[in-house]
Amino acid sequence: MGNSLICKSKKDVKEIGSRSKRMGRSQRKLQSEEEFLKKQALSLALQQLQLSQRFDGSTSKRIGSTSSRRHNLSDPFCNGKQSKRVSRAEVTSGEANLQALDFLENVKEKKFVLVHGEGFGAWCWYKTISLLEEVGLSPIAIDLKGSGIDLTDTNKVDSLVEYSKPLIEYLQGLPDNEKVVLVGHSSGGACVSYALEHFSNKVTKAVYICATMVGDGQRPFDVFMEELGSEEIFMKDSKFLIYGNGKDEPPTGFMFEKEQMKGMYFNQSPTKDVALAMVSMRPFPLGPVMEKLSLSPKNYGTGRRFFVQTLNDRALSPDIQEKLVRENPPERVFKIKGSDHCPFFSKPQSLHKILLEIAQIP
Repeated sequence: MGNSLICKSKKDVKEIGSRSKRMGRSQRKLQSEEEFLKKQALSLALQQLQLSQRFDGSTSKRIGSTSSRRHNLSDPFCNGKQSKRVSRAEVTSGEANLQALDFLENVKEKKFVLVHGEGFGAWCWYKTISLLEEVGLSPIAIDLKGSGIDLTDTNKVDSLVEYSKPLIEYLQGLPDNEKVVLVGHSSGGACVSYALEHFSNKVTKAVYICATMVGDGQRPFDVFMEELGSEEIFMKDSKFLIYGNGKDEPPTGFMFEKEQMKGMYFNQSPTKDVALAMVSMRPFPLGPVMEKLSLSPKNYGTGRRFFVQTLNDRALSPDIQEKLVRENPPERVFKIKGSDHCPFFSKPQSLHKILLEIAQIP
C-alpha cells in the first residue's frame, strides 16, 4: 500500500510537472503573441502618427551658446543624466509635474512648427516631436511640397513659394491671436525666412538649425556652393542632378547617392536613423534654392532669429555656418559638439535642450 502511494505520488508529481511545462510553454506563447501584437499596434500607431505629422523621441543636456545666460532645464521631465540623479533622489511624480508646470509658465508660445531640409520630410523630427510633447509643448512637423508623404512630383516644384505652400497654408490658418516658433533645418531655413518676411505677425521666434539663413538678395544655393565648389562645374558635370523636363532643359532637382549622403549628412548619426533616412529621403527640387530671397528690414529684419551650429557637420561646415552668422547676425547662437548635419538624429537631447531654452527667452 505504502509503495503504491509513493508510486502514485511520483506519477502525480511527474504529471504536474508536465502540465506545468505545457502551461509554461502556453504562457510563453501567449506572451510572445502579445508582444507581437504590441509591436504591430506600435507600428500602426507610428504610421498613423506619420500621416498626422506627429512623431516621437528622447531628451536633453545643455550645450554651449554664445551667451553666458543659463537656465535649469534638465529636471524630471528630461531623460538625460539629470533624470538618473532625480530618480536616485526619488522625486515624486507630483513634484515633477509641478516643475513641468513651472516651465510652461515661462513659455509664452507653446506651438513649434518644424520645417525639414532638402530631401527630408516631417518624419525626420520624430525624436524632437516626442521630446517637446513630454514637457507640454505643441510641436507639429510639416511636409513641404514634394517631400515626405506629399505626393507632388518634385520636378514640378519650381519656386520657393510653391515649395513652402504647406507651411504658408498652415500659418494662414492660424487664429489671429496665435503665434508659433518656427524651426528650420538646412535648406528649410529659406522657407523659414520666407515665412518670417510674409507672416511676421504669426512668428514669434525663428530657429535656424545648420540652415541657409541668407540675407536679402541672396540664394540658398550659394551657401551650398561654398561647400560643393564652382556652380558652373556643378551644373555641368554633377551626376546628382535630375532633369525632369529633359536633358536639353535646366535641371529640376538633385539627390545624392546613398553613400554620399551617409558621409555628408550622417557621419555621427545612429545606424537605425541612417537606415530610416535611406528609405525615406526623396529628390529635392532645385528651383526653390536657386531663387534670391527678398527680405525687408520691416518684416524679416525685426524678426527674432536664433542659430544652432553643428560642429561635426560635413554638409555645411562650421566655417560656413560661422560665416552665415557673421554676415546676418541672429539674436543668439548655440553650438552642438559632436553633431553632424542632422542633430535631430545625432544629438537629439542637445537640440531639445536648446529649443527649450529658446522657448523660455522672454
